[in-house]
Amino acid sequence: MLHRIRQFFAPDRKSLASPDSDLRALFGASNPTAAGVNVGPGTALQVPAVSAAVRAISEAVATLDAKVMVGEDEAPEHPVAILLRDRANDWTCSFEFIRDIVASALLHDQGGLAWVNRVNGRPVEVIAYDPSRLTAQRHEDGTGAYRYFLNGREMPAADIIHLRSPFGRSPVSLARESIGLSITLEKHAAKLFGSGSRPAGMVSFKDRMTPAAIQQAAAAFRAMLESTKTGNTAFMDGGADYKQLVLSSVDAQFAELVAFQVLQIARAFRVPPQMLFDLTRATWSNSEQMGREFLTYTLEPWLRALEGALGLALFSADESRTHRVHFERDDLTRADLGQRATAYSSLISARVVNPNEVRAWEGLPAYEGGDAFANPNTGANQAGAAAPQDNAGNPGNEPPAPQPEGAA
Repeated sequence: MLHRIRQFFAPDRKSLASPDSDLRALFGASNPTAAGVNVGPGTALQVPAVSAAVRAISEAVATLDAKVMVGEDEAPEHPVAILLRDRANDWTCSFEFIRDIVASALLHDQGGLAWVNRVNGRPVEVIAYDPSRLTAQRHEDGTGAYRYFLNGREMPAADIIHLRSPFGRSPVSLARESIGLSITLEKHAAKLFGSGSRPAGMVSFKDRMTPAAIQQAAAAFRAMLESTKTGNTAFMDGGADYKQLVLSSVDAQFAELVAFQVLQIARAFRVPPQMLFDLTRATWSNSEQMGREFLTYTLEPWLRALEGALGLALFSADESRTHRVHFERDDLTRADLGQRATAYSSLISARVVNPNEVRAWEGLPAYEGGDAFANPNTGANQAGAAAPQDNAGNPGNEPPAPQPEGAA
């Protein structure tokens, strides 16, 4: 317990000689993008497309049930199962812990990190420290191993959960130019419309006018518009000419560029555009397909990596041979109620499954007689129905009864 208290209150001894991306962005030491802005995890989340992509992946992973499997059997009372199912520590539930560690891996180059607190070799809690407190550095021997530091002190690698992004760089780091351009475009649009830098129209005069005359004409023009009803024609004297300013083709290309940056960010995170609420090309037919692709090409790699990282740090050397962490994917592949009912009915009628198995899939209790493989659409095949008989009235599954001697 004293060791844990020291870890919480010990000063951060992180050196400025090896700053992370957050620290470089804070002091402006990182190389700015071509758009002239520094992109870090904090600034990237200010872009709606980035925050939507991070939430789509991290929250989808956290909603899945995490189980500890021993072979093909579940071990619900295992200490690791309790940490991943109920609460990671006294102040963090399991959902928040898994969501935060995946989100950290999406934002930070060093990945998502958490410390495993063990008592007598048994994991009792896992803590996802702030990325500035718990850091990872690639080992100098070139093997790909990492060294871990908590508040400046090196920690055993066996006590660290480390979820890494591909290539050793986060999607935010790889897409920093696209994110930087999105930030610049949003700032430009905010200044353009927020400060009124583009007037609604322009009044020009043929003759040269003094500033006082211009102000007097402008006041008279506004008074005339405010005193008349909407839709009436405005009259001006002194050879004045009014021109309404409209969006040009360059402005339209600006809007297209903003939409294109959303697609670029979606590509960086491998998230379908519809998951970022870009429904420009979404239809009834391709939306379902993109949902399946989100599970197959986006979530599945992260789930496999997270299962491996949790198993590597939470199980002992002996348990790692037989135990594994498994996230139940069925919740993401479930169809709607109508489609499930049609599929269940077909499977039961074909005697592939029985009603109690279907009820177990839906989380419902079994009922008596539901274990029989019977076709409910034909009375002769229902459970408890009388056996079929032949033309002589004999049961179809028994030989004919012997006839007495002399009978015809």
